Amino acid sequence: MTRYALRVSALAAALGLWQLLTSLNVDLWLRFSQFPTVADVARAFADRVTGPDYWTDLTDSLTRILTGFLLAAVLGMATGVLVARSRLAEDLLGPVLEVIRPIPAIALVPVAILLFPSNEQGIVFITCTAAFFPVLVSTRHAVRALTPVWEEAVLTMGGGRWRILGSVVLPGALPGIFGGLSVGIGVSWICVISAEMISGQYGVGYRTWQDYTVVDYPGVFVGMVTIGVLGWATSTAVELLGRRLTRWLPRTSYVPGARPRPRTLRATATASTAAAPVPTKNETEGARDEHLV
Repeated sequence: MTRYALRVSALAAALGLWQLLTSLNVDLWLRFSQFPTVADVARAFADRVTGPDYWTDLTDSLTRILTGFLLAAVLGMATGVLVARSRLAEDLLGPVLEVIRPIPAIALVPVAILLFPSNEQGIVFITCTAAFFPVLVSTRHAVRALTPVWEEAVLTMGGGRWRILGSVVLPGALPGIFGGLSVGIGVSWICVISAEMISGQYGVGYRTWQDYTVVDYPGVFVGMVTIGVLGWATSTAVELLGRRLTRWLPRTSYVPGARPRPRTLRATATASTAAAPVPTKNETEGARDEHLV
């Protein structure tokens, strides 16, 4: 409860500072007088929520982001495993992927307009491309980092390639894959909003750009807040899913929202160590000689 209260207090303090600077028209190099106040944004947000356009834009953006992200997750994991496990696939696909990877996904908007018959398909293509490469790279590195002992153990017990893939490769690389998925969902939001601003007809990005063109700055901030909340919600969902699918991992580092585990094993080990008798010099030398023999 203390941690949640601290988070709410930090958010309230940020909003209070925003309201103070904008209501007093503070212009100290940064021109806060041009910004709408928190009250103006809240009123604009209330007006938008009560109208049908807001929910239509929200549905369109979520449909685009989920469709493109799911396609990128499937294609990125499959291509990453293939490139990491096959030298032939690495030689054939590796150069092409490495040439395309540095190109920003938003720079592919003209390609999407020329290639696809509708803007909707082009936006999904841009979103998929944005998330594809983080998932691909994380999967490739995670698969290559697996220890060969696990694969050799499966081969010793008579397992084949598909058994190795299902029992060793995918479970072992899952933590790294979800790291790429977390990065990919954030990049997807950036690119889908930009694509909606350029060639969309509906969506949060399209509506935000339209508000900017008509100088409706409270509406612009409503779009920005909506994008931030949606991005946070989807990233949290991906992280929670990854944490649930990798429950077998030891949680040695700090995990947000997780309860601290009691250190019973450490306390027991400390107590047993303290209670154990200290070996004498002769016992130590005898044990060393026996080990050498």
